Order: sequence, then C-alpha cells, then structure tokens
Amino acid sequence: MIAHTRASLRYYAFETFAELRHGVFTRLGGMSQAHLHSLNLGGNVGDEEGAVAENYRRLFASLDLQVERACSVWQVHSKDCIVVDQPAEGRHWIARADGMVTAHPNTPLVMRFADCTPLFFYDPIQRVIGIAHAGWRGTVQGIGGQMIRLMVETYGCVPHQIRAAIGPSIGPDHYQVGDEVVEAVRAHFGTLEGLVSYDAWDYSAYLNLWAANELDLRRSGVNHVEVAGICTACHTDEFYSHRAEQGKTGRFAGVISL
Repeated sequence: MIAHTRASLRYYAFETFAELRHGVFTRLGGMSQAHLHSLNLGGNVGDEEGAVAENYRRLFASLDLQVERACSVWQVHSKDCIVVDQPAEGRHWIARADGMVTAHPNTPLVMRFADCTPLFFYDPIQRVIGIAHAGWRGTVQGIGGQMIRLMVETYGCVPHQIRAAIGPSIGPDHYQVGDEVVEAVRAHFGTLEGLVSYDAWDYSAYLNLWAANELDLRRSGVNHVEVAGICTACHTDEFYSHRAEQGKTGRFAGVISL
C-alpha cells in the first residue's frame, strides 16, 4: 500500500487499484474528540453526529467524490453481499449486509472497520468494484468467495480477471481466539495450517485473518491478491483497534469508487 496525505487526512491506497478513487483512511484529520480522535466514521460509538458528518464530508472531498452518492450497509458480521445501484432514499444504509458490488460510476462504496478485515475487489474488464467487511465470522463463512460469486453471477466477471486486496486489520500476532473459532476455521477451510498458530507458552490460539481471506479468495479463482500486512492493533496511532483499545474506540473507513 502507498500512504497519501491530502487536506490533513492520511490514507493508504492499493497499487492494485491505482486507476480507481479509493483508500483505507486512518483515524487522522477529523473532528472527533477525546478517545475518538479524530476521523471517526462510526455513527454508534458515542460520537457527536455533527463531527461524524463533517468527517465523512472531509473523507469524500479528499478523493473528489460526492458524499450524497455514497452507499453503505448496516454491517452485521455475515456473508451477505448485495448489488448496489444507488444510495437508499431517506437513510444512510441500504441493507443489513457485509459486502457490496457495483458497476455504476460515481457510486462510492464505503464501510467501517476497527480490526476486522477490509476486502476490496476490482474487475478491470467488466468495470466492477466491490468492498466487504470480514471479521472472523465473515471469514469462516467465506465472504470473499461470496463476493466473487456475486460478481460472476451479476456481471459476468471471470474470477482470474478479478483483482483483490486485503486491507489493514488486526494481525496474526494479536488476534487471540477461542476453541469455537478454531473449529469454525477448520470446518470451513479443512485445515489450520498457516491459518491458526499457537503460543508456545500457554498454547492459546491466534487467527491469521490475512492468510485466511487470501486462501478463500484464491480458492475462488482469484490470482491477484494484494495484502497490506498492516496490523491495526500495532498501530493505534493511525487506526482504531477494538482489541487494543478494549472496545473504547471509533471506526476507520474504506472507500472505493469507479
């Protein structure tokens, strides 16, 4: 990923998607106060409504996108993905889901994160984009593969022509999980190799969300996957982290637009 600073906002862009307006925005350059400092995009974390609205305005202005055209979802840790044509009238979210795809220009797709994995998609042949939110539940339900299937079924995309990218999220050294998560990983992937590691001292399990989502995408026929490799729990100076900040935190955003 390549770091950019524009109008006091710092964000990271994928080399894979250089021709698109997109970015994973850090927590820097916004209006939010106290522990939410400063570019909080979460509307349900105790922030002032006016601050969140101004943060969105700044985010979209930095990419020269229209905030009124932005499309989002109510994220519910599922594998549900939807096709987006335009923003929902009268509310900020279109549906309860964790993935969106579109072929419409000037239709920015935006989602929020604070340790879960941002997944980005682009088919340069069919001109289709997508974004998904993959926590451990979405990962073990195969949301990455679900996004690929939706792009194929809706727009005639060919999996090996789709470019995918995995954004900043909690890294494999910080994401301790319980037995139920380990078994869910085993059930979906058929293996734990490269996906779950164990601490040598207390044998506690750690999940590698980057590797798990990359494996899911490659099994779905995607050949090109760019992995940011940036751990949100290690970099709370730039990103919100639910784990590292014990739940008292905001949400950073990922956005992509044709």
